[in-house]
Amino acid sequence: MSCHRRSLLRHAALLIAVATGAAWAPAAFAQGAWPTRPITMVVPFPPGGVADTVARPVAESLSRELKQTVVVENRAGAGGAVGIGAVARAPADGYTVLLSLSSISILPEADVILERKPAYQMNQFKPIARFTADPTVLVVRADAPWKSMADFLADVKARPGTFNYGSSGNYGTMHVPMEMLKNEAGFRMTHIPYTGAGPAIVALLAGQVDALATGPSTVAQQIKAGRLRALAHWGEQPLASLPDVPSLTQLGHPVKFAQWSGLFVPAGTPDEVVNRLRAAAAKAAVDPMVVQVIEKAGSPIAYLDSADFQAYWDQDARSMTSAVKRIGKVE
Repeated sequence: MSCHRRSLLRHAALLIAVATGAAWAPAAFAQGAWPTRPITMVVPFPPGGVADTVARPVAESLSRELKQTVVVENRAGAGGAVGIGAVARAPADGYTVLLSLSSISILPEADVILERKPAYQMNQFKPIARFTADPTVLVVRADAPWKSMADFLADVKARPGTFNYGSSGNYGTMHVPMEMLKNEAGFRMTHIPYTGAGPAIVALLAGQVDALATGPSTVAQQIKAGRLRALAHWGEQPLASLPDVPSLTQLGHPVKFAQWSGLFVPAGTPDEVVNRLRAAAAKAAVDPMVVQVIEKAGSPIAYLDSADFQAYWDQDARSMTSAVKRIGKVE
């Protein structure tokens, strides 16, 4: 067992002790035990993307730990804003939780730029745990003429506007990193938004778009099967699932972007419920089934508990807000 895994196990044991103590608090006793009915885990994207890949094994683990069914509900639309907004407005009772990506940090600023009322504000949520944090990967079809990032950049620069790329929606976690790269490397491609990563990947495989940036877990199997080719990634360290793929920084393009996944509840959720969820999430992060499923998909666990996740989220949100402001208004 690795030192990291032992550390997570110790952390999980501590959280369970905290949650157990909270369960005996007078307020918790007065409200009755939680949970007493099924919990809905909203995923604000269609099946097949990073959030869905993480949500399903995590929900299964939480169900066992909490002794109640955790039902995954895909509520897609507006790049994630429909599902995220729905959870923001849900009762803060622990029966509606959110498994979101880093786009939760992007969409409020995008609404401001588009001169419309934001679907939610980040302070409407309390983070429970981060599960993964993967740099996006630039992928093309295996039959594309580009064998390397240098080939790709030379061609798109030579024929500006000829090629397009897909994403999970305007200002989403597949749109923002590509716009960051376009700005830094100086090329033009047409953006084609879809309703989620799954549909965008299907479009790439079908030849409807020429490239896209997405989390490695959603394309690792397609790459191994020889249907897609990865040209570069937005991280700093080599990817465990794609060790031969260079980073953009290595190639002289210092742009970085992490597509992370995390569990949230509406702000105002009682502390005893938050603590139970934290303990269950900590157990899920070291659950062999969860680890195996997510790592097989190409995404190692990168767990952070609530306080550390909040600090990480605050910093990431500042970076993403700046990126969205640079992109400006898109329709």
